Formats: sequence, C-alpha cells, structure tokens
Amino acid sequence: MKPKLILQVSILLSAAASLALSISLYFAGDDQSDKLNGIYVGVWVPSILALGAFLLAGQKGK
Repeated sequence: MKPKLILQVSILLSAAASLALSISLYFAGDDQSDKLNGIYVGVWVPSILALGAFLLAGQKGK
C-alpha cells in the first residue's frame, strides 16, 4: 500500500470516528455538559480534515 493512500484512509477514519463519538456524546445524556462535550468533539472533525489536507498538500509532487 502506498503511504499517501494510508494517510488518506487514516485521516478519513479518524474524522469519521470523531463524528461518531461526537454524536454519541451529544445524545448520551440529558445533562447540558453532555451536549457541550459532543459539540466540542464535533469541532475536531474539520480540524482533522484540515490537518490531512495540509499534510497531503506537501506531498503533491511525490
């Protein structure tokens, strides 16, 4: 497997896991802190995808 493909798959899996964790935290309980924790983890998704885009942009010529 090529390193670029491994990086792409791991970034997408990380973002999907973060999204699933965010949804489960948000709906896990009725407390306000549960909803805030879900929102906080949900903010990780675009951050993970941005990191992946940054790392992959450096490998364009490779």
